[in-house]
Amino acid sequence: MMRYMAIAGADEAALAGKLAVMRPFLDERGWRVYLGTEANALGYGGIAAVARASGASETTVAAGAAEAADPAARAVLPPGRSRRAGAGRPGAEDAQPGLRQALDGLLEDGKRGDPVSPLTWSVLSLRDLERRMAALGFRCGKDTVARLMHEDGWSLRGMAKVLEGSRHPDRDAQFRRISAAVAEFTAAGDPVVSVDGKKKEQLGPYRRDGRSWRPAGDPVQVRDHDFPDEELGKIAPYGVYDVAANRGFVSVGTSHETAAFAVNAIRRWWQAEGASRYPRAARILLTCDSGGSNSSVSRLWKHELSLLAAEAGLEVTVMHFPPGTSKWNKIEHRLFCNITRTWKARPLMTKEDAVAGIAATATVQGLKCTAVLDDAGYPEGVKVSDARMRHLERRVISRGPFRGEWNYTLLPAPRPGPGQDEEPAGPDPALPAALAALAGLPQLHDLAGHAWAAGREHRLALARGRPRLKDTGHGIRRLAPETVLAAAACRIRLGMTWTLLAQVLGVHHSSISVPGSRAVTLLEGLGITPEPGAPRIRTTAALRGHATALGITINGVTGQDVTNKDTPRPGDTPETTN
Repeated sequence: MMRYMAIAGADEAALAGKLAVMRPFLDERGWRVYLGTEANALGYGGIAAVARASGASETTVAAGAAEAADPAARAVLPPGRSRRAGAGRPGAEDAQPGLRQALDGLLEDGKRGDPVSPLTWSVLSLRDLERRMAALGFRCGKDTVARLMHEDGWSLRGMAKVLEGSRHPDRDAQFRRISAAVAEFTAAGDPVVSVDGKKKEQLGPYRRDGRSWRPAGDPVQVRDHDFPDEELGKIAPYGVYDVAANRGFVSVGTSHETAAFAVNAIRRWWQAEGASRYPRAARILLTCDSGGSNSSVSRLWKHELSLLAAEAGLEVTVMHFPPGTSKWNKIEHRLFCNITRTWKARPLMTKEDAVAGIAATATVQGLKCTAVLDDAGYPEGVKVSDARMRHLERRVISRGPFRGEWNYTLLPAPRPGPGQDEEPAGPDPALPAALAALAGLPQLHDLAGHAWAAGREHRLALARGRPRLKDTGHGIRRLAPETVLAAAACRIRLGMTWTLLAQVLGVHHSSISVPGSRAVTLLEGLGITPEPGAPRIRTTAALRGHATALGITINGVTGQDVTNKDTPRPGDTPETTN
């Protein structure tokens, strides 16, 4: 009968030691059933003895004993469950009908945003909802409110800075052009740099976002207000990010953030790193936004860049991002974000602290950064005269065909000015007919009037996207349709280059190559194609000899041949320049 009585104290202590060893290896259900098997083994009084030895309640031990003794209760539960479905206290929404509907009504009343847009949010906190649910007669804690909201698709979120404001109609086209230019420069081994100014930072014991590891109870102490301190001053970092090399360069200025300061930062990068990294470069591509010190409408920015181009001997190509898209500039998410991470939770007490923090910026992707201090003064309000801008526009700046205010190149040496290399007077009036006879193009005047002049304005209107506003009087020399068609026929049938044709006609290369290329397409569509066995004329001497053999007089073709600028046509052989 002793086996049905409570066990002795020594035996209970031994049982407690055994249970303590097994507890870490069992989940809730395994622990409960194990306690029940021990209680069943002890018999009468075993439930109380096991409860004392394990610290569990007698209810838990009794439930485990019943589960161990009942074969039907030994069914395998789904993974992750220690109890059968339906066990435990019912949810508040099940015990109180109408609770979920009442919560949905409160959320609808506190919803903000466009009702037909997925972007909506609630201005009510969990505790506000708990109090309002209590006022409606429902017992519903804030944890239950949070669970029900999660089940209905609500979540706690911050704001995302993704809206770009107004969308410029040429935004995507400019992005594609920038991408193509970056790929072209990179493939050619020429430098591509992304430039921009970082937000000004106040020096001194001011709070900065972020957290850092420090001894408990010893936070970094900063001012409780962020009122600016004129004595300590601010810094204005301007960054230059080398896209291909994944290297950053930051000039930390202490004066005004002007275009002169921005260009000087680029100059210091070129002198310190760029020239040695790209020793054979003859051009450089700058990508930047359209505002700030590198604004697309800034006169001082273009003036300073022209000086840099002349000093470095580089063609400086600038491509601006459309307004409102500055965050797409590489420097924003490749360099500046990492500098902000390096500066987090540490006040910038001095200029040297700021420079050291930037220089310490590095990433696992291989980014390294150089930082220099620029203590020079850069006054605001510097004006560039109209005469200087006229000189730059006429002789230094080369505007792109698409959005010239965003895409332009500054030349290292000015183009020849008036009186130095002016546009030649133009071709001899009898020359087009002679060239047409050489190429075997009959009825030149009728062909020009029918196929060329009639569609000219229509083609130009399609190209510019609007009808002509007025004749500006600028640009390349406009040649008569007969002259253009005769030159195009010589290009097709005699293989004459645009360079040679420009020399024969007495005009600049672009004056004949641009309209002549369209005329070639027109004539080929009319059946004017190269003739088998026809001579290929590449020099003025060969032209004069061929004309003499045919009995055709060509006046004014004298002088030495000039350097060829053409792209050879299919089937052409390399030509020799005299």
